[in-house]
Amino acid sequence: MTHSPELPDGPAGQGLHEEHPVTPAWQRAARAFAAAVESGRLDLPLPGSGRTRQRWAAFADLAGEDLSLVRLAEGHADAVAILAELGVPRVPAGSRWGVWAANPPGPSLEATRTGTGWRVNGVKQYCSGARTCTHALVTAAASDGMRLFAVTTEAVTPRLDTWPATGMAGSDTLDVEFDGIPGTPVGPPGAYTDRPGFAHGGVGVAACWYGGARAVGRTLLSAARKRDIGPHAQAHLGAVDIALGTARTALDRAAADIDADPEDRRNAGWGRALRVRTLVESVATEVMDRVGRALGAGPLSHDEAHGRLVADLTVYLRQHHAERDLAALGALAAEQGPDW
Repeated sequence: MTHSPELPDGPAGQGLHEEHPVTPAWQRAARAFAAAVESGRLDLPLPGSGRTRQRWAAFADLAGEDLSLVRLAEGHADAVAILAELGVPRVPAGSRWGVWAANPPGPSLEATRTGTGWRVNGVKQYCSGARTCTHALVTAAASDGMRLFAVTTEAVTPRLDTWPATGMAGSDTLDVEFDGIPGTPVGPPGAYTDRPGFAHGGVGVAACWYGGARAVGRTLLSAARKRDIGPHAQAHLGAVDIALGTARTALDRAAADIDADPEDRRNAGWGRALRVRTLVESVATEVMDRVGRALGAGPLSHDEAHGRLVADLTVYLRQHHAERDLAALGALAAEQGPDW
């Protein structure tokens, strides 16, 4: 970009204080998210700034508190990083951002240039913070390619029946309708996926998964410290220790590599992201399985926080594309050489 577009202003308290007899999960997460923004807790180092490890450690800590909260927080921090990378160094004070860039089969967004600017129409799926964010970065198809737009959320219409699932219910992830919403273009066509930070941000999501897996593992660790859990459960705890330590080492190495080459001049970013995301997804899946085998149904049925954590993490991990990502990594290894 040759200049910084003026970002739209939006309502800072939108949707957070509706009264209900029992506060819905999305409102609880929304209030925690708003507090994190307002307190400066989400004023995090940018990827590649020399403090990427600290950024991801903050994600992991938030994940240990609430995976829906970290989903919102990571989206906000990612939006700030995207805007900075594409020439927009500041966002409106107190604004809460999402990145709504999923493009699964089905309805999608289109952007049209008019005499008064760009307008966005259609339906965007998987919009986390649909009633929580004041602003969003959205991808939409335009005549010159896929573009990224900054929008305010005041005039969009969330479809309230599009996330009936229990897992990640607090993330407020809904389909959202756009009816001629003004959009401010951010970067040229293709800028969202072509920038080095796209891969860096993908590893940041893995740091959230790691934080969730670590919290699941702590349930088993806590039980082992309180009573004799027996040799089989102890063996599971040993395996959890190895798995989580491996994931943390991979994240630390990735953070150091990104800080050493933030512009990805070595063209290693996408392979790195695939390796780390796949490893952490596998670790998180293993940890949930081993903790369940070690402790049985007790924590899942009698510990509300643990049960919600497992349900949330199960859904969150499906941002990983499983065998499709493994196939992509295999193709990269064959073409560029493996990391080993």
